[in-house]
Amino acid sequence: MAELLFSAIDSASLEAVDGSSVDGAESRAKFALGRSQIFVLRKLHVEQDGEAIVLRGRVDSFYHKQLAQELVRMAIEGVEVINAISVVYSHRADDSSLDFHW
Repeated sequence: MAELLFSAIDSASLEAVDGSSVDGAESRAKFALGRSQIFVLRKLHVEQDGEAIVLRGRVDSFYHKQLAQELVRMAIEGVEVINAISVVYSHRADDSSLDFHW
């Protein structure tokens, strides 16, 4: 799935941001997440910490956490990715709205 979402990113655009080292990795990571078709991934924070890129923010599933990591990892090959994204489940249905009781 990550490959399908990442294929929408023009590899020439990624190379235009900068080379393949840590220099420019933060920009390439932000670009990759910013082009995601999953809106919540666009809101994640990306920062460079020495030789690594750190991902922070909140998503509502482990799938989205992993997807963000893989999108960034593909965009910045050879640079360590630290995934500090929190998974926060949200209640979509309120128990009071259920019309049955146990």
